Amino acid sequence: MENLINYLLTFGQLNQQQIDLVKQKARKMSLKKEECFSEAGNIAKQVAFISDGILRVCYYNKKGDEITRYFIEENDFAVDLNSYNYNIPSTEYIQAVSDCELIIFSREAMAELSATIINWDAILNKITSKGLLEKVNRISPVLAEDATTRYPHFLEKFPHLANRIPLSLLASYLG
Repeated sequence: MENLINYLLTFGQLNQQQIDLVKQKARKMSLKKEECFSEAGNIAKQVAFISDGILRVCYYNKKGDEITRYFIEENDFAVDLNSYNYNIPSTEYIQAVSDCELIIFSREAMAELSATIINWDAILNKITSKGLLEKVNRISPVLAEDATTRYPHFLEKFPHLANRIPLSLLASYLG
């Protein structure tokens, strides 16, 4: 839980009472390898902070091939933002690459934190902006390069992930 609090504090200030409320609204969840945090066709109703493990965002193309869009590792949030914000069915799966320990906030908990903590929305906006920028930086090279070029770039940008991701999923990500 301390990793979550430290992460939040990098985006804004929280006093002890606010920190205690965040901890009170959070719940822990474990996912086994290959279990889904969220599935295509369902509306995202919770947000996860990854304490331990790796998640991947994936979808199925028109041919039925499973495509990995990107990976999310420890000390980061995971949610299908479009589904969560607009209350629409997700088009992607968020699946555990390894056994994962997550800290979960329900939609109701997030609404209560937003209503109670004055700068909560500002903190979330900064986190969302950072996440969207990272997502663009992860996906853009994949679209512009072939797989043989993408692999060395992946190793350069994410050396700590290479040995933690099964080769089949890495191949799906690299195309």
